[in-house]
Amino acid sequence: MRKKDSLGLAHYVDSIEAQQKLYKRSLFVVVMSQIFGGAGLAAGITVGALIARDMLGTASFAGLPAALFTLGSALAAFLVGRISQRFGRRYGLSLGFITGGIGAIGVIFATTMDNVLLLFISLFVYGAGTSTNLQARYAGTDLASDKQRATAISIAMVSTTIGAVAGPNLVTPMGNFAMTLGIPALAGPFILAAAAYLVAGLTLFFYLRPDPFLVARAIAVKQEKQVDSNTTTVNKTRQSKVNRIGIFVGAMVLVLSHLVMVAIMTMTPIHMQNHGSGLTVVGMVISLHIAAMYLPSLGTGLLVDKVGRTVMVIASGVTLSIAGLLAAFSPGDSLVWLTIALIMLGLGWNFGLISGTAIIIDSTDMTTRAKTQGSVDVWVALAGTAGSILSGIIVAYSSYAVLGFLGMYLSLLLIPLIVWKRFKEKKEHPKLNDRSR
Repeated sequence: MRKKDSLGLAHYVDSIEAQQKLYKRSLFVVVMSQIFGGAGLAAGITVGALIARDMLGTASFAGLPAALFTLGSALAAFLVGRISQRFGRRYGLSLGFITGGIGAIGVIFATTMDNVLLLFISLFVYGAGTSTNLQARYAGTDLASDKQRATAISIAMVSTTIGAVAGPNLVTPMGNFAMTLGIPALAGPFILAAAAYLVAGLTLFFYLRPDPFLVARAIAVKQEKQVDSNTTTVNKTRQSKVNRIGIFVGAMVLVLSHLVMVAIMTMTPIHMQNHGSGLTVVGMVISLHIAAMYLPSLGTGLLVDKVGRTVMVIASGVTLSIAGLLAAFSPGDSLVWLTIALIMLGLGWNFGLISGTAIIIDSTDMTTRAKTQGSVDVWVALAGTAGSILSGIIVAYSSYAVLGFLGMYLSLLLIPLIVWKRFKEKKEHPKLNDRSR
């Protein structure tokens, strides 16, 4: 079997044409899985906090569900990254999505049984789908050239829009469907999430072959062998492909943009309901927010590849800070201004995610790439966990406006961070002309 697999990989390693065909095919499979994955992640965002509030009888811990599934996504990100590095994207991503589907089923049972402990455990497991949905963006980049990376990320992400936008808008219909089955209305979106994650996982398992990561790794091994066989030369070549400053800065861009986005997003449904908004309206605002998170991806990817990583990280910081200010100053019953704030929040996150991801890919090689990507996503998920927990506490003991101001301050940190990276790299490499410009 191993011999057969190696012969199959050899065909792609030796043929540029075959590589391009596989690149396009892999992107198509990732797109299909992301459509379903997007629908799966929307459930927790839209009604997770509301379920917890109803069960616990207080809004003080409304951020706990998002904290639990983001904490679960942290563990899943680590495991999916390690599995992908060793066995390929196909096994890592399919296992992550299927695990998320099982968690969604657990949430349905917990809500029906009014069992808080089972709810918390299930939300933790459900988080695997969230991190897998994010890690799937890497699968499209494995066979992409340097100038295609951000665009490849964006193609994978924009496909998430279809499911992610549809999900919140199906809150009321899925709630009605759940009630016909004797299940509480708020559990309805998790029925959709379970089906969506399971289909996403099975799509990747059956169709992501040959595995693009394994092919890319085989290509890297071949190229390394073609370099001077002298060990010192090989080591220097390998070291030059790993940029620790780039990994750190790329990770911080992802962490800060995700922290701000999750913190403000988590408390917005509660804030809106406290000012008289119904579930349908909340679902509409969240769906527009998620659309802003994913729909601009194609344009963002092109901009990251064309105008550079640095410019787009600065754009992320500015956009997120404006979103924080709008959230802080918008009246709780102002649907228009809160919607604009959430759209800006999603757009700023989109800028940060694609530019930060591109920086990390630029800064790694195939010997550690998937593992590094998984490790970075652990910190991204932990940032989401912190944002979820702290946002509930901040709003409970101060106000939603204070949360908006804190989001603005954190967002502005992205600007000196990326300027520092640019300064350090230019100092070490004076002739830098690059994509990270």
